Amino acid sequence: MRIRLCLAALSLAGGAGLATLSAPTASAATCSDIDVVAARGTFEPGTLGVIVGDPVYSALQKKLTGKNLSSYAVDYPADLSLTSAAQGNADLVNHVNAQAAACPNQRFILVGYSQGANVVDNSIGISSDGAVVGSPIVATIPAALEPRVAAVLLFGNPIRALGKSVTGTYQSRTIDYCAKGDPVCENGGDDVLAHLGYTADADAAAAFAAGKV
Repeated sequence: MRIRLCLAALSLAGGAGLATLSAPTASAATCSDIDVVAARGTFEPGTLGVIVGDPVYSALQKKLTGKNLSSYAVDYPADLSLTSAAQGNADLVNHVNAQAAACPNQRFILVGYSQGANVVDNSIGISSDGAVVGSPIVATIPAALEPRVAAVLLFGNPIRALGKSVTGTYQSRTIDYCAKGDPVCENGGDDVLAHLGYTADADAAAAFAAGKV
């Protein structure tokens, strides 16, 4: 509970400090080349999330100049309720399924920060059950659509504190940032402010994704 409350406080503090950042307009996308699907952290404000989603999307726009990008903010509570991450998991998978059916050539970049990383983990078949603000898997992206997920970008991923990581088919397309001392993703971490610093990784994450598209 202490870590959960700390996570909520960090997210609120991050929002207060970064609310002036310009944010992209999220849409349940038309048939763009790449749909950036972002799950924000607990109580994180912003269109896609001011700490990670918004700056990553902006960086991707600069890196993928030859591609038409759209964005989608996963629709879920992002709070401390027991079903929050599960609701995000269901919405992310539903969105990808719907977009894939409507846009046969569209590919996806999945972005998750903090609780949002749990949402993405579950959606690609890596359970976040037992992690901070985690949940059992309720839906996964179908195997037929796996090749259309170009990259998975994770930040402050709570399953890391359990000694888990993304394995299997998505492993080579995943980058998973855990700042030193971040108690949300590092077992025994004690630097609570480390959880707010992932904006600094946006450019590197976008470069990784650009190399996978």
